[in-house]
Amino acid sequence: MEDHEIEAVTVGEPPPQYQEILVVDYDPIWPHWFESAAFRIREALGDKVLQLDHVGSTSVRGLLAKPLIDINMAVADTTNEDAYVPPLEAIGYKLRIREPDWHEHRLLRGYDPPVNLHVYNPGCEELDRTVRLRDWLRTHEDDRDLYARTKRELAQKKWKYVQNYADAKSEVIQDILGRACA
Repeated sequence: MEDHEIEAVTVGEPPPQYQEILVVDYDPIWPHWFESAAFRIREALGDKVLQLDHVGSTSVRGLLAKPLIDINMAVADTTNEDAYVPPLEAIGYKLRIREPDWHEHRLLRGYDPPVNLHVYNPGCEELDRTVRLRDWLRTHEDDRDLYARTKRELAQKKWKYVQNYADAKSEVIQDILGRACA
């Protein structure tokens, strides 16, 4: 994603620039962080939550990660932000990204625990893709190691936005997904 695109989809204050990318060894607290966040999200939204999954590197035991829980959530219609954003804001989340041109994706940032809550419409291919990647990395040590090496190398570089770091991982993720889908 180009810098101007990152800035265009950001809600509120501009994203921080040139932050250190901190990746740390797997922490067994991360599943508990997910459970805590999931409980609060479900409590706030009730049956509006159609799907809720712990994804990303913190969901893979043994994989280094940024200490930030990625959660995918499906709601009936991401464009109906009034249905889910205010209740999430009431429990401390902030809407940070609105991407109408990419799966109508929304991202809310939570802080206790630290969460990136990705919101999609039901049946969105991104929901399946991230779960497939998670499940593959949980059971394939060689690809988990490859991904860890890639993350460590990329984290050493200087990136204008954290999203630039995330985008730089895309090639290795696609390679891994190619094996996972074979």
